[in-house]
Amino acid sequence: MTLEPSSIGNVRPIKIEEEMRSSYLDYAMSVIVQRALPDIRDGLKPVQRRILYAMQDMGATPGSQYRKSARIVGEVMGKYHPHGDAPIYDTMVRLAQPFTMRYRLVDGQGNFGSIDNDPPAAMRYTEARLAQVAMELLADIDRNTVNFTANFDETLQEPLVLPARLPNLLANGASGIAVGMATNIPPHNLSELCDAIALLIDNGEASMEDLFEIVKGPDFPTGGVAFRYESVRVPGLDGQGPTTERRDAIRTAHADGKGRVVCRARSSIEETSKGRAYIVVHELPYQTNKAALIEKIADLVRGKKIEGIADLRDESDRHGMRVVIELKREAQPGAVLNALYKHTAMQSTFAVNMLALVDGQPRTVSLKKILDSYINHRREVIRRRSEFDLEKTRERAHILEGLLRAIDMLDEVIKTIRGADSAEDAKAKLIARPFELTDRQAQAVLDMQLRRLAKLERTKIQDEYKELIEQINYLEDLLANPRKIDFLIRDDAMDLKDKFGDDRRTVILDQEPEGFSEEDLVAHQEVVVSIS
Repeated sequence: MTLEPSSIGNVRPIKIEEEMRSSYLDYAMSVIVQRALPDIRDGLKPVQRRILYAMQDMGATPGSQYRKSARIVGEVMGKYHPHGDAPIYDTMVRLAQPFTMRYRLVDGQGNFGSIDNDPPAAMRYTEARLAQVAMELLADIDRNTVNFTANFDETLQEPLVLPARLPNLLANGASGIAVGMATNIPPHNLSELCDAIALLIDNGEASMEDLFEIVKGPDFPTGGVAFRYESVRVPGLDGQGPTTERRDAIRTAHADGKGRVVCRARSSIEETSKGRAYIVVHELPYQTNKAALIEKIADLVRGKKIEGIADLRDESDRHGMRVVIELKREAQPGAVLNALYKHTAMQSTFAVNMLALVDGQPRTVSLKKILDSYINHRREVIRRRSEFDLEKTRERAHILEGLLRAIDMLDEVIKTIRGADSAEDAKAKLIARPFELTDRQAQAVLDMQLRRLAKLERTKIQDEYKELIEQINYLEDLLANPRKIDFLIRDDAMDLKDKFGDDRRTVILDQEPEGFSEEDLVAHQEVVVSIS
C-alpha cells in the first residue's frame, strides 16, 4: 500500500547516524553537567546540592531531631530530583560515611555501612540531619547570594550553586564517571586549605611553589601514608636505553590536574614475650575494602604466594582499626610486609584527575585554579549579600525616619488621624503637608502601637536608627572597596580553620617506595655454605 503525502503528517526522513550522533551528544552533556561532575565553586554534584538544600528546607539542621532517611529521599525526589530513590539514598549515605568524606556533610544515625563494604540499612530504618560543617555550604543562601532556577516541574525554585563558605571541592574531593571523561579529586586538610586561601588573598601572584609549602598533599579520611616521589622510566638520549627519573608525584598531580599518588597502609611490628612477631595494620589506603583485603591475604597464604604468616584476624572495634597478622617463628617481618605491599591493596595508587565544571564546561584544573575560582565565587557571594543587606537596611531606616518625624509632631499627627474619615483618608493627609511622609512611612505611622509613644520606646527607635546609619555607611564602604571584601574572605577562612580545622591524618613521606625485587621477598637469615 502506498501512503498519500497528506497521510504522512509530521514524519520526516532522518539519517540514523545523524540522529544517533545528536542524541548521544545530548545524553553525554546531560550526564556531564547534570550528574557526574562537581561544580568548581561549591564542589557538589546536582544531587548532592539538592539533598543539602532540601534537608535545610525541611528543618533537618544540626541540633534538630533526626529525620527518617526515607522522608528526606522522598522530599528530594518529589521536589528537585525526579530520578530513582536508590541513587539519592546512596548519595546521602556517602555524605554521611566518615571513611568516605574527610568532613562529613550529613550526620547519620543508624547503619550507614562500613569500611568492610557492608551495605547500609534500608532508608526506612536510618535517620539523618545536616552536619554542622554542611551549614557553612548553605550560609546566607536566603540573602540573594546565588542564582535560583525552576525545578523540574516549575513549581519551586532551587539553587544553581551554594554560597559555599567551605572550600568543599578540595576539602572533601570528588569522584564520578561521565561519558568519555571521569573525575577523581582527592580530599585535603581544611586547615591547610584555609592557610592557602589566606596566602592568595594577601598575595594574588603567589605561585604553585608557594602553595605547595602550605598544602602538603592529599589528606584522606582513612589516614595511611602517601609518597611524594615516584620513579618513572624516561627514554634515553642519543640512542641510549631508558633511564629512571625521580619525580615529585604530588606536585605534578596538583600542578597539572593529573597524576598518580602511591599510598600505603600504616602498620607497626609488635613482638610478644615469646619471641613471636605480629604485623598490626592501623590504617588502610583510601577506598580500600578491609574485609576484601583480609580475604585476599588469606588466599595468598593458602596459595603459598606469601609465606611466613601463621594467623590472620581482625580486631577492629569502635576505637579504631586493628588487623593482626601473626607471623611464624622463623619469618622475617620486613620480608612479609614487602610481600603484602607487592601483592595486596596495602599499597595502592590513587589516580588524580581533577576535572570539574568551570562556567558549565568540564575542565581539568590545577590546585591554584580551584582556589582562585573559590575565592572569586566568595567575592560574588559577599558582594550580593552586602547589596541585599544594604537594601533591607535602607528600607528599615526609611521607616524609622518617618516614625521619628511623626513622634516630633505627635500632637498634630494624632489630631490629623482622629479627624480623618477613614484609614485611607488619614494616610493621604499624612503624606500631604505639613508631614510630607512617604506612602510606606505613613502606613508605618498608622500601624504604630501606642506603647511606642513612651519616652523609653522613642529612645529605642533613635538608637536603632543610629545603628542602621552606621550599618549603611559600613556596607557602602565595603561595596566601594573590593579589597575589604577580600579581607572578609580571609577572615571567614580563619574562622573555618578555628571551628573545623584538624590535624593531618595522611602522613606524606618524601622517600619513594622502592620497586620490589625477589631479594626483598626473601627472609634475611644466617646460612652456612660449604663447598667440597
